[in-house]
Amino acid sequence: MDALLANLHLVEGDYLKRAAILLFHSTPERFVTGAYLKIGRFATDDDLRYQDEVHGPLLDQIEKGLDLLLTKYLVADIRYGGASRTEVFMFPPEALREALLNALAHKDYSSSAPVQISVYDDRLIFWNDGQLPDHWTVENLTHKHPSRPFNPDVANTLFRAGYIESWGRGTIKMINECRRHALPVPRYTFEAGGCTVEFLKYTEAALRQQGLRDELIKIVLSVQTAGTVTNSAVQQLTGVSKSTATRFLNELDRLGILQKSGTTGVGTEYVLKGS
Repeated sequence: MDALLANLHLVEGDYLKRAAILLFHSTPERFVTGAYLKIGRFATDDDLRYQDEVHGPLLDQIEKGLDLLLTKYLVADIRYGGASRTEVFMFPPEALREALLNALAHKDYSSSAPVQISVYDDRLIFWNDGQLPDHWTVENLTHKHPSRPFNPDVANTLFRAGYIESWGRGTIKMINECRRHALPVPRYTFEAGGCTVEFLKYTEAALRQQGLRDELIKIVLSVQTAGTVTNSAVQQLTGVSKSTATRFLNELDRLGILQKSGTTGVGTEYVLKGS
C-alpha cells in the first residue's frame, strides 16, 4: 500500500495527503468532516419522503451511490425486444455516473457539507460545495474545455483507476447522453458556493403545474418522445390550423422549452431547448 500511495503522489514526506484519506480510508469522516454522500427522495422541495447516506472511501461511494440511485430511487420501465428484457431508466445511467464522479471529484472538502442528490418525480439534482476555475463561466462546461480538477490528487487517482478520462469531457458526455435519449440537456449552475447539475424529464403533471395548456403539453411530450416536431405535426397532434400551430411553437420557444433546429422555412423542426 505504501508503494501504491507513493506512486499516486498521495504522500508528502512521512505524511498522507488528505486525498489519500478520502480515497482509501474506511472512515474518511474521522478526518474530513462531510466526506460522504447523501441521497433524498422528495415529493416537493419541502416534502422529503426518505433518504440514505453512503459512507466510506470515495471509491466505494462512487459504486454504492450509483447502485443505490438506480435500484432504489429511480424506477425503470421494462421493455422487451424479442426475447430480451431491457430496463430503461428515466435518465441515462452513463450521465448520472458522470455527474456523481464530478460531484465527488470536484467537491470542496474544506466544507462540512456532503455531496447531495435530490430525486423528484421529474428531475434529479446533484449538488456539491465547490466553485468554477477562475475566469470560467457555466458556458465553458457545455463545449470542449481543458481539465481543471478542483482536487488534482483525487482526480489523478480516479483517472489511474479508469473512472475518468482527465480530459474535461464529463460535462459534454452528460449533455450528449441526454440528447441521445431525447431529454433536455443538463442544467449547470454555480451559486452560493455550490455546483448544481440538474437532469429534467418533462411530465404532464409538472408541465401542468407550470401553467401550460393541454395543447402545449401534448407538443412537449411528443417532442420528448420523438426528438423533433414540425408545424404540420403539431396541426395533426392538436387539430389546429397552421397559424395556430405556429403560435403554439413560438410560445414554447419563448418559454425556453423548444427551439428551432437547423434551417428555417417549410418543414422547420423544433427540438427541446439545448438539444
